[in-house]
Amino acid sequence: MRIPSWPMGLAILTLTGCVTDPYTGQSSISNTGKGTAIGAAVGAGAGTLFGGNDWKNAGFGALAGGAVGAAVGYYMDRQEQQMRESLQGTGIQVQRTAENTLNLTLPSSVTFGFDSAQLTSAAQQSLNTVAQVLTQYPQSHMVVTGHTDDLGSEQYNLKLSQRRAASVAGYLIQTGVAAVRIQQQGLGKSAPKVANVDEASRAQNRRVELTVIADQNAGANQPRPSGQDTPNPYPGNSRPRYP
Repeated sequence: MRIPSWPMGLAILTLTGCVTDPYTGQSSISNTGKGTAIGAAVGAGAGTLFGGNDWKNAGFGALAGGAVGAAVGYYMDRQEQQMRESLQGTGIQVQRTAENTLNLTLPSSVTFGFDSAQLTSAAQQSLNTVAQVLTQYPQSHMVVTGHTDDLGSEQYNLKLSQRRAASVAGYLIQTGVAAVRIQQQGLGKSAPKVANVDEASRAQNRRVELTVIADQNAGANQPRPSGQDTPNPYPGNSRPRYP
């Protein structure tokens, strides 16, 4: 029995996404590498749905899915880096929460006064920067979510959080981000970041979160800088052979 060679190609693609921490010397898989692996796994599963030789179809599906996953991961890598560099020192927290998802936390100290949905001048300046980056990466959509602390009634806080989300979403649209890319919601006091035990913790919970999610084919048609191409797992003219 001949073992299909596509799993070896997948392993090569995944390993090329490894990065080494310059401080600890430890190796880990980059977000692009994770995207490659996830896309390949999904592609392999989808490939077997077409009938015929399952190993062969799975191989084609894995390679195609891996390429798409790598493109999405790389697309979000670039967007994350640009967000971090542009927002440094603004107080806005940038966190990569998944291979294709980026989360920006806008604390109350940057966005609103107490019991207010009116954007401060500092918030507007920061959102100008956010909008500039978002318009450079149109193959993604976002969810703007407003939050409050636990002071006041549930109904009041829900409406306040909705107004805060609307203020941020409206400002992004005003500065050039397409409205069709934005969804908004308010969760009131139902999803605190930390326990509401004192004023410092309540201030952390008075926030707006902007979740940026890559579209399924994000980055597929965008060229990479020299030296950043996904390597060919089959050097020369070799091709995978199947039973």
